[in-house]
Amino acid sequence: MDGMLMLFEQESYAFGRFLPGFLLPGPLAYSSRTDSFITVSSCQQVESYKYQVLAFATDADERQDTEQQKLSSGKRLVVDWILNIGEQALDICVVSFNQGASSVFVLGERNFFCLKDNGQIRFMKKLDYSPSCFIPYCSVREGTINTLIANHSKILNIYQDVTLKWATQLPCIPISVKIANFQDLKGVIVTLSDDGHLQCSYLGTDPSLFQAPKVDSREINYEEMNAEMKELQKIIREATKTQDILPESEKQRDITVTAEVSADLDEESQAIDSEVKAGAVPSVTVKITIQSRVTAQKPSLAVCVQAPLAVTCDQFVFDDLEPDSSETVVLSVFLKENCSPPELEGICIVSYNTPTELNPEGIPRVSQCSFSLPLKLVCFPAQPSKAANHKLTIDTNKPPISFVTIFPDFVDPCEGDQANALGFQFLTGSKATLLASKTSQRYRIQSDQLEDLWLVTKELIHRLEEHFKKQNCKDFACTFSGSIPLQEYFELIDQHFELRLNAEKYQELLSERAVQFRAIERRLLTRFKDKTPAPLQHLDTLLEGTFREVIALADAAEENQANMFQAFAKLKSATHLVIMLISLWQKLSHDQVAILEATFLPLAEDTQELGWEETVDAAVSYLLRTCLSKSSKEQALTLSSQLSMPKDTSRLKKNITLFCDRLAKGGRLSLSTDSATQQAAVMPGGCATIPESDLEERTVIPGSTAMFANHGQTTKQKSKPDLSEDAAEETKSHEL
Repeated sequence: MDGMLMLFEQESYAFGRFLPGFLLPGPLAYSSRTDSFITVSSCQQVESYKYQVLAFATDADERQDTEQQKLSSGKRLVVDWILNIGEQALDICVVSFNQGASSVFVLGERNFFCLKDNGQIRFMKKLDYSPSCFIPYCSVREGTINTLIANHSKILNIYQDVTLKWATQLPCIPISVKIANFQDLKGVIVTLSDDGHLQCSYLGTDPSLFQAPKVDSREINYEEMNAEMKELQKIIREATKTQDILPESEKQRDITVTAEVSADLDEESQAIDSEVKAGAVPSVTVKITIQSRVTAQKPSLAVCVQAPLAVTCDQFVFDDLEPDSSETVVLSVFLKENCSPPELEGICIVSYNTPTELNPEGIPRVSQCSFSLPLKLVCFPAQPSKAANHKLTIDTNKPPISFVTIFPDFVDPCEGDQANALGFQFLTGSKATLLASKTSQRYRIQSDQLEDLWLVTKELIHRLEEHFKKQNCKDFACTFSGSIPLQEYFELIDQHFELRLNAEKYQELLSERAVQFRAIERRLLTRFKDKTPAPLQHLDTLLEGTFREVIALADAAEENQANMFQAFAKLKSATHLVIMLISLWQKLSHDQVAILEATFLPLAEDTQELGWEETVDAAVSYLLRTCLSKSSKEQALTLSSQLSMPKDTSRLKKNITLFCDRLAKGGRLSLSTDSATQQAAVMPGGCATIPESDLEERTVIPGSTAMFANHGQTTKQKSKPDLSEDAAEETKSHEL
């Protein structure tokens, strides 16, 4: 580390020499042809020192007394030749083939050099990747040298001088590569990975040793050939009838997974490392049973719940299951993060192998089931609140049901049928209130936070549907006639997007401070290595201050990441609520609701590389240009194939508003591109397509105080046949 080159003769120390301009050790190679040592100094120069010069130079052990030595006591260490390559070198190799002139190969960080004995460049190759190691070897073509260069992309490149001849994929990143000969196998490529795996491989393919036997000449029996052809065609027809390898019924009979959620919460909570600030975090037990009717090899169970929920154990590995055997596991689910979950659901996935005659190791199979968690896992009964910032009203076609009937776990039975208000206190601290009208068929849900309305609204509709299903009532339906809370929804989008921008800023600041920290370290290292002590010029103070800034920025970035996680959970809850309200408002089918969910909930997790805003914007834009398009011109527009983080959310909010506007005018969600036919089928008679403008958006914007234009206004516009579409729009603006 001090820049001292030590030479040994067998086991005896001969002498040592300090190399000038030394900071960090670089690669070193010996050239037997010129009897010199070649290395790369910290000045990014290739330097050659002859052994004779090293032997007669001043001894390194006596260098401390150089002031007292005379000039005649030793010669100064002089370099033979120098070549500036402008970068650090990874490795040096000196080769000589076929009694020719030796060459010095230097592998840099971005370039590959071939030098002559005197330091002149024979050729160089600029690399467009980050190399890890190399080895030159003899070429079959006279006058050229082949080189193997491996990079950090797990690619091994073969060059003939500067020409790329072949490239092959490696299973790992090699840190060293050599050419070896084993008995009759020559040219084996030996690579060593950073985790210690040694691999011997070679280029090309396995030679085919099969020789086709000679065909005996015999007469062809056409009758046997026709019979065999008919039999093969029969087998092909039967195979093409089956769309899957195994029938669905047989798949279901292999392994059955069932999950049973306890009706009551655990008496003793099983919550582990919960960050919820509530006094006691409840947990609920889930019993999972795996029943096997066949032999199942290497079965494993994975239990997944969406954050901020967590399970006490999410991975289970079992021994091989015999036919008609079963396994049972018990785990608990609890709220871990300090925010309400967007979904109270989980999924169990069992992976196993089923052996066959042709494949004894087994064919991979998967079986899964889902389970629902109770609402009381994340909230508990509380006093109803009279005032709230956000209110929703759900209409039904049946008289209101007492909360004692549909919410027995949240209502005290002593209240009887008089309970028409119910309060929900979430573990995170927020509160929601559910009200039932005494005179109309309506339910109101209200809360100070928009995202807290989702779980209560979903639970209300689910329990109402289950109640009337038990009574064999098939015509029960819920509707929503209010305005979609888009403005409040947009505020949650802006909050989430602002945290994403902050994360990007923190990343840039951390990168800048890290570069500054490393630069100061290099300066300090240079001062400490210098033989003549020099003042530090407050570099140590600057280093300590930069270190504190890096730690502070890292803590701030970590806190911002936690806030972004909570903001994304709130955004998903609000998105679920908006999807439900749109489906109740437009009475969408299950397929159309699935399209809505795929459009607005495309990501399970949010990252800086692929965020929620750009993904949803691309999906909504696609629907606006396909099934919700107004003309063929919109369908001809092409969307960008690359998703990137937008500068702001104005385009996304505009597209979501336009999306709701198109649905209000009769647009139909479908994956088909024939949007003109679809819209014509759902547009009511006597209705014309209303042109969009800034004035029109004031009349039809869900989430604002303005309601959608009624049919009377539409008919009024239609009753003027002499006016063009633009003139009708102008007349409409004057009427407004």
